[in-house]
Amino acid sequence: MTIDQVHALLESQKNQRGIAYWEKAAPAALKTFGLGLTQLKAIGKQIGKNHPLALELWKSPYYDAKTLATIIDDPKQVSEAQVEEQIKDADFWILSYSYCSNLLAKTSFAQKKMEAWTASSDHLLRRCGYMLLYHLAKNDKKLPDAYFAPYLDTIEKSLQAEENFVKDAMNNALCAIGQRSKPLNTRAIAVVKKIGKVEVDYGDNSCQALDCYKHLTAERVQQRFANA
Repeated sequence: MTIDQVHALLESQKNQRGIAYWEKAAPAALKTFGLGLTQLKAIGKQIGKNHPLALELWKSPYYDAKTLATIIDDPKQVSEAQVEEQIKDADFWILSYSYCSNLLAKTSFAQKKMEAWTASSDHLLRRCGYMLLYHLAKNDKKLPDAYFAPYLDTIEKSLQAEENFVKDAMNNALCAIGQRSKPLNTRAIAVVKKIGKVEVDYGDNSCQALDCYKHLTAERVQQRFANA
């Protein structure tokens, strides 16, 4: 399938309601066919992994095509140089989250990027760094508690003063770290109490920041620790 064929496929499924929402929420330079993530994942499954096509789709001015690129790209073929270049075009928060979740978190160098980017002075890289930390905390069961403890200290000290979506990514990472073990859970709950309510501006939609206290103190989480 060529990039023109993909664009034609996306246009054939365009959603006017999605387009109308997008025009209120997204930067004007980033166009859309109004497709949702479920639709894009279905199209991605139809196409299959295709690294060359993914590289072309990422250059598209359409959000849908860029997101599809993150779905069909092969993490094993993705280079650090590719990531360093592509991430510059992922400033819009939904796109940066898709890039990290669908693709970057699955690469062999995700942890390396997380460690570098969480310490970056660039807010986009910090945001993506903490999104990668969220995925690492959620999915890598081999890392010890001691690896994550310093990040809880940083989140406690700086979350409330952070850029809007760095704050959001930090909050998500805090919640994921606090669900790894009882000691980290206890420490994360203390951090949540210290920093207070997290407010994130998502623009003109109904999104709300994750309620970490609710998740960390949930009965299912506490029961899992009790049974460990």
